[in-house]
Amino acid sequence: MENIQNFQILWFILIAFLFLGYALLDGFDLGVGALLPFIGKDKEEKDILISSIGPVWDGNEVWLVAGAGALFAAFPQAYATALSGFYPAMLLVLCALIFRAVSMEFRAHDERRAWLWEKFLCAGSVLAALLFSIALGNAVYGVPLDFKMEFAGNFWTLLRPVPLLFGITALAAVLLQGASYAVLKTQGQLQQRCLAALNILLRINMGAAVIYFVTLIFSFPHLLSHPLFYAAVLLSLLGLAEILFSLANKNEKALLAKSSLSFLGLWLAAAAAHFPHLIKASNANYLSITIYNGSTGIYTLQIMSVIALIGMPLVIGYTIFVYRIFKGKSKPRQY
Repeated sequence: MENIQNFQILWFILIAFLFLGYALLDGFDLGVGALLPFIGKDKEEKDILISSIGPVWDGNEVWLVAGAGALFAAFPQAYATALSGFYPAMLLVLCALIFRAVSMEFRAHDERRAWLWEKFLCAGSVLAALLFSIALGNAVYGVPLDFKMEFAGNFWTLLRPVPLLFGITALAAVLLQGASYAVLKTQGQLQQRCLAALNILLRINMGAAVIYFVTLIFSFPHLLSHPLFYAAVLLSLLGLAEILFSLANKNEKALLAKSSLSFLGLWLAAAAAHFPHLIKASNANYLSITIYNGSTGIYTLQIMSVIALIGMPLVIGYTIFVYRIFKGKSKPRQY
C-alpha cells in the first residue's frame, strides 16, 4: 500500500510539472498572440511578433499533450470526469487553439483578410488561456459530483466567482509572460511599446496576485499552516518585485525568468490547496476524486515511471535545444 501511494504522489508531481511547463512556455506565446493588436502598430511589427513565436508555439503544446496523456494513464477517473464534465469548455478551448493555429498561416497567405486572422489569433489566445485556467479553478475549488464520480452540474456551474478569479489571474500572468517575451525578442519603438505594456500588466498582476492569495486563504483555511503556500506567495511577489528592479536597471534578459518565477508561485499555491485532490467535490468531500481513489494500478504507474525517466529528459532537452537555436531578436518572417 505504501509503495503505490509513493507512485501516486510521484505522478501528481510529474503531471503538475508537465502542466506547469505548458503554462510557462505556451503562456508566453498565448500572451504575445493576445497582445498582438495592442503592441503591433503595422504589418512589419506584427510580422516580428508572430515570427518570435512561430518556430516554437507548436513545440510548446507538446507539454499539454504529454500532461493530458499522463493524466489519462495515471488517473483515468479524473481524466474521464474532467473531459465529460467540462466538455463544453474543453470544446471551446479546442476551437480557440485551432483558430489560433490556422490564423497564423492564413494571415500570411490571405493578405486581404489579414486583419480578420489577427483578430482570430488574439481571441483564440485569450480564450484558451482563460478557459484552461477556469477549468483548473473548478477542479481546485470543487464541482458537484454524483455517486459515480461524474459531474453533476452544468456549464454555468463552471462560471462561479472563485474559478473565474483563477481564470482572470492566470490570464493576467499569461499576458505578463507574453509582454516579457516580446521585450526580449524585439527592439526599437516596438520594444518600447512592449515595455509600456509590461509596466501596466505588472501592476495588474500585483493586484490580481494579492486578491488570488487572499481568496485561497478564505477558501482553504488549512493553507495558513502549509509551508508550501508561504513559499508560493514569496516566489510570486518576489518575481513581480524583481521585474520592477530589472526594469529600473534596463535588464531585459531577466524579465521572462522573473515573470515565470511569479507564475510558478501561482501554480504552487494552487497545488498546495489542491493536494491530494484531482477533482474536488463541492457537495460532499467523500465524493472527491483524489490521487488515491482515482489512480490506475501499481504496475501501470511503475511502467509509466520508467517511460517518464526516459521521455521527460528528452522533452526538456529538445525544448532547451529549440530555444537555443532560435534565440536572439526576431525578424519579420511570415508564418
